[in-house]
Amino acid sequence: MQPLNRTTIPARIYPERIIQFGEGNFLRAFVDWIIFNMNEKAGFNSGVVVVQPIEKGMVDALNVQDGLYHVNLQGLDNGKQVDSIQMIDVITRGINPYVQFGDYLKLAENPAMRFVISNTTEAGIAFNAVDNFNDAPASSYPGKLTQLLFHRFKTFNGASDKGIIIFPCELIFHNGAELKKCIHQYIELWQLGDAFKQWFDTACGVYSTLVDRIVPGYPKDAINEILERIQIEDKLVVKAEIFHLWVIEAPQSVAGEFPADKAGLNVLFVPSEKPYHDRKVTLLNGPHTVLSPVAYLSGLDTVREACDDDTTGRFIRRVMFDELLPTLDLPKPELEEFAANVLERFRNPFVKHFVTSIMLNSFPKFKTRDLPGLKIYFERKGELPQGIVFGLAAICVYYRGGKRNNDAIIPNDDKAITDLLLQLWESRDAQTVAQGVLAAEHIWGEDLNRIPGLTALLAADIAAIINKGMRGAVAALLD
Repeated sequence: MQPLNRTTIPARIYPERIIQFGEGNFLRAFVDWIIFNMNEKAGFNSGVVVVQPIEKGMVDALNVQDGLYHVNLQGLDNGKQVDSIQMIDVITRGINPYVQFGDYLKLAENPAMRFVISNTTEAGIAFNAVDNFNDAPASSYPGKLTQLLFHRFKTFNGASDKGIIIFPCELIFHNGAELKKCIHQYIELWQLGDAFKQWFDTACGVYSTLVDRIVPGYPKDAINEILERIQIEDKLVVKAEIFHLWVIEAPQSVAGEFPADKAGLNVLFVPSEKPYHDRKVTLLNGPHTVLSPVAYLSGLDTVREACDDDTTGRFIRRVMFDELLPTLDLPKPELEEFAANVLERFRNPFVKHFVTSIMLNSFPKFKTRDLPGLKIYFERKGELPQGIVFGLAAICVYYRGGKRNNDAIIPNDDKAITDLLLQLWESRDAQTVAQGVLAAEHIWGEDLNRIPGLTALLAADIAAIINKGMRGAVAALLD
């Protein structure tokens, strides 16, 4: 097969209007796929220059293929299996600022440049006080971005129409606010002046976003089949689910410059991303956390198996639709549609999502993903959500250790938490375990025994799982 590049496959070259910090699987299967669709369907006519945010990356591999690669989307769409392959042509080139710092700064001199998009991992948005303005480049992503913005400010003499729209996609809440705070810290550290600060605050916009798409990455188990389908050698194929959601906390004037709606994409410009953040954490991550120990101790290994199983499937639906959904404040039809989409994603036949991987750090996950819903449900209904509490009981029993068939159960969490559970389980008493877990302020930041009825219900659920087995206990709960 011939190698993939713009000689073997003539492809369009778009005007460079977007700088993208990050060259990994997620950005290529999500952001660049979205820009491709905007170019195709909405006349966006924008190319992407990729900047490698760390010293060791893969822009060289990207440049070998002239920025071309294929996205393989797989999943269920209204119950029908989808397995599509599309070549993405929006990346014009890649730059490594550690060896091409001059080329990196020149990006700021392009008058048509309008957007910066990033995904530098959760640790990427950070201030490093040892960074120097004359470093080539600064070590942190916010530092590099500040250098670029200052160069643009100087190049165009602070022209108000040469500002940049910035969309961070790092998976932290209020990522835009965090990035803006870091840039302000660099402006002060490097004494870049009030005029630059005012230009940055008024001409540029840093907008918080929420991104959602499962991207397994390079499909090494199916690559030969994919190459046979596309009939060209592509070393950067990326696999993703078909679902996508990008929520951007920005005014409609920004939406007008980024016409995703005209391309029929699931990109929302909203006054606040918080309801959507809460929705994702509550209706996707929350069920994941409680279904995983229930499924595993029921003899099931993947999220899909759990959803397709009659007993655990009913449990998952109860937690999602009857207990967690009523704790959110978005319109109910919208929440129900989102929850249905989540279930369809859970049942994706192309993705094996093992529940043991989800059970890493289950107690901290329960605290952030399920405990808020438990409290809100209790406040609004005057009773405890039995499925959520049962999920916590399942976590407690999983952390007891032991074996499932011939497989050793080895919980993976903070040592203080695993040691506490082992100590509590020495009593072999459900009440002692329940009280001890709920009293652990180093986990919860409070004593949860103070929630009326929670200790007794948790102890009863733990005892039911021990006495009836997981399947018997779940069936009893559902009946």
